[in-house]
Amino acid sequence: MSQRDYYEVLGVSKGASQQEIKKAYRRLAMKHHPDRNPDDKEAEQLFKEAKEAYEVLSDEEKRAAYDQFGHAGVSGQAGGFGGAGAGAGAGFSDIFGDIFGDIFGGGGGRRRSARGADLRYTLELDLEQAVRGTTEQIRVPTWEHCDTCDGSGAKKGESPVACTTCNGMGQVRMQQGFFTVQQTCPACRGAGKVIKNPCGTCHGDGRVQSTRTLSVEIPPGVDTGDRIRLAGQGEAGAQGAPSGDLYVQVLVREHEIFTREGNNLYCQVPISFVDAALGGEIEVPTLEGKVKLKVPAETQNGKLFRMRGKGVPPVRGGAPGDLLCRVEVETPVHLNSEQKDLLRQLQASLEKGGNRHNPKRTSWFEGVKRFFEGF
Repeated sequence: MSQRDYYEVLGVSKGASQQEIKKAYRRLAMKHHPDRNPDDKEAEQLFKEAKEAYEVLSDEEKRAAYDQFGHAGVSGQAGGFGGAGAGAGAGFSDIFGDIFGDIFGGGGGRRRSARGADLRYTLELDLEQAVRGTTEQIRVPTWEHCDTCDGSGAKKGESPVACTTCNGMGQVRMQQGFFTVQQTCPACRGAGKVIKNPCGTCHGDGRVQSTRTLSVEIPPGVDTGDRIRLAGQGEAGAQGAPSGDLYVQVLVREHEIFTREGNNLYCQVPISFVDAALGGEIEVPTLEGKVKLKVPAETQNGKLFRMRGKGVPPVRGGAPGDLLCRVEVETPVHLNSEQKDLLRQLQASLEKGGNRHNPKRTSWFEGVKRFFEGF
């Protein structure tokens, strides 16, 4: 057998992935296989070289030994095809068992029963529950393993038997030209076993419909879109196969006072124009109760006040966010004659001071004036 470098034989680099090695071998084997090149000694030799290289490089331990010691490190381990008959007699199904297995349903082994489906449950929470964390009880309609047959699908006291069509392999082979194609057995659908006497409760499926009550721990700080995975709490697999998972999707309801952006909370706080002008102390709500907020004199509408640490704790730990209060200066309504007169007196008094009492209005009018002068 030639001692050419195995990577050179397959035409791949030393850092090639297993997928690249498999793809390179498949291409060379298809090209040089003796069934496609009868009486061609050169093609037969190239085919055997490619197979020997693949045998070594597709095995992690052999590949490591080869990378360190070269051919001496795998001497006698890549063999089994040192003669004309060995390579030529190998059928396509044997050569490509591990390559075409992904396409045609496996390399001849019995297929495992399908894992149960994953489920999703939407859990609605109040903002307070999402921020503080909670424990919720949920009821999930699902499929569960049948207690009568213990999930096997067979009548109590009996067990599934090997499929006679595929001899328990779950696969049948079909000849298509020079290909031998493996397909899922139509009799057992790849399970390798059949049930002669089905369970009377689940009728051979190994599952029954049920509603399960689960306790879900909600960590502090979750938000809409977050998911909590409950492993093995999804649908049970058919005939004893593993269960899927349950994903609890969080949906936080709108709050009448607070809105949330990330770990910060926002709220609107109405104040009188007297408090805005003279300053004062007002009560504002937080998720932990009321707190005092000092409003300085001459506060303008829309001013944002930050209360550190009064927001939402991060779901993965860390310092909580902030509460940002935006003040809205409220214009008084339903004024009586006396109150209206007082306001007119205030306005007249303010106008005597010129523009210094209303700097924003003054600058705005000046901007409007410049705008029209530009026409």
